[in-house]
Amino acid sequence: MASAGERQTLRLGNTAPNFDAETTAGPINFHEFIGDNWVVLFSHPEDYTPVCTTELGAFAKLEPEFTRRGVKLIGLSANTIESHGGWIKDINEISGSNLKFPIIGDKQRQVALLYDMLDEQDATNVDEKGIAFTIRSVFIIDPKKTIRLIMSYPASTGRNTAEVLRVVDSLQTGDKHRVTTPINWVPGDDVIVHPAVKNDEAKTLFPDFKIIKPYLRTTPLPKEKTSAA
Repeated sequence: MASAGERQTLRLGNTAPNFDAETTAGPINFHEFIGDNWVVLFSHPEDYTPVCTTELGAFAKLEPEFTRRGVKLIGLSANTIESHGGWIKDINEISGSNLKFPIIGDKQRQVALLYDMLDEQDATNVDEKGIAFTIRSVFIIDPKKTIRLIMSYPASTGRNTAEVLRVVDSLQTGDKHRVTTPINWVPGDDVIVHPAVKNDEAKTLFPDFKIIKPYLRTTPLPKEKTSAA
């Protein structure tokens, strides 16, 4: 198990490094927190700042949709738990949200170092001692503790929460149906038959699939079967 404080380069398919941390919901062990769920771990540069306030409010308002998909949210910044607690009141007031997910207090940058979240290109994104704050990182982690997505945004640019949710939908759909998703895909659109699925098998799995090119086969997803009442 990696220890907090080690800096490493993480890649898709790596096991998410484990750590122990204090959060606004109490102490956690990250792998125990994940359990059998998907997790979105995301960092913001600093409490009581404008872009971060809008982001946390947006994640809080969309949390029920993540929960419905079996996804836990957990935030992080290089601030104390006490700072987070006061700031959450502002977030809820400004956004009309009810923020419930935990936020990690990472004042010493231990988790930020472990997940390579520190800002190395913005000289203004630093604390009073000149130590770098975090960038806006996003990690989507599956129930096997595998990192499935990594996105990094600069401190100046707020994220798109709907895009994070869309990627969760894409990953979960792909895992369930052995498909991939095309550009701008949203649930309900046709998907792409995975290259590993040969045509004979595709006929059974996806009776309505279309061969556009030998390497591009599209299909609507099979209708979900519903049990009789």
